[in-house]
Amino acid sequence: MSQNDAFRALDRQECLRLLSKAPVGRVVYTRQALPAVLPINFSLDTDNSVLLRTSPDSDLVRAIDGVVIAFEADEFDAATQSGWSVVVTGRATVVTDPAEHERLSQSGPVSWMPLRDGVFVRVDSEMISGRELRGTPAVL
Repeated sequence: MSQNDAFRALDRQECLRLLSKAPVGRVVYTRQALPAVLPINFSLDTDNSVLLRTSPDSDLVRAIDGVVIAFEADEFDAATQSGWSVVVTGRATVVTDPAEHERLSQSGPVSWMPLRDGVFVRVDSEMISGRELRGTPAVL
């Protein structure tokens, strides 16, 4: 397998299909002028935006509301040296509309952390990029 055969860029539809299967991703944002990465479970909404659910008083909400952030999800297999990675870049906004919040309470992500009054954060999928690495199993 040549190097070009082992790597390929993914189109938007492939990226969204892979994201829809991933249980956890990472929010990439700025905290106190430094890069920060936080793992979080998520879901995709009907408009393909990334939905997060977290505590309303969390540092994450204060840091990302109204800001352009990146969100990344991936899956890799070390034995075959293969996998994929998708990055969504877009503006994050806290969902404040009561009807939208109610809809997302029924269909949106369920936080893995116990939350009393969770808020939803929507990350617009303004830019989506992805790549796939097709490796081969190691020969011993």
